[in-house]
Amino acid sequence: MTFKDVLEFRYITISEAKEILEKLVEKRKESGELIFETRKTMNYLNTLSKLSGEDSRKLVEEIKSLPYVNEEIAIKIADLLPDIPDEVRVIFAKERITLTPEQIQAILDIVKKYKN
Repeated sequence: MTFKDVLEFRYITISEAKEILEKLVEKRKESGELIFETRKTMNYLNTLSKLSGEDSRKLVEEIKSLPYVNEEIAIKIADLLPDIPDEVRVIFAKERITLTPEQIQAILDIVKKYKN
C-alpha cells in the first residue's frame, strides 16, 4: 500500500474533514514539523467550517430524510448553511429537480435549527 491508496471513499462535510485533519495534525506534531500543504489545508478548513463535525453530520442526516435531497446535496447544504431561498436554488441548480417554495422552506427551517 502506498500513501495515495484509497482505503475508503465517502462524502464528508467540511467540519468533519477539519476534525479528521486535526487528529492527523496532532499525531504529526509529535513526530515532526507539519508540511506546508497540511498547514494551508488546516487554515482553509478552519475558515470555512461553521459547525462541529457531529452537528454537521446530524444536519446532513436530517436533510437527507427529505425525499428530494441526496447525500451529496445534503453535504453541500451543511457546508454552506444557506439563509435564503436563492441560496438553496443555487445548490440545486445542476439537479434535475425544481423545488417548490415549501420544499425550499423545509430545507431552510432545518438549517436554521443548526445555525444557532
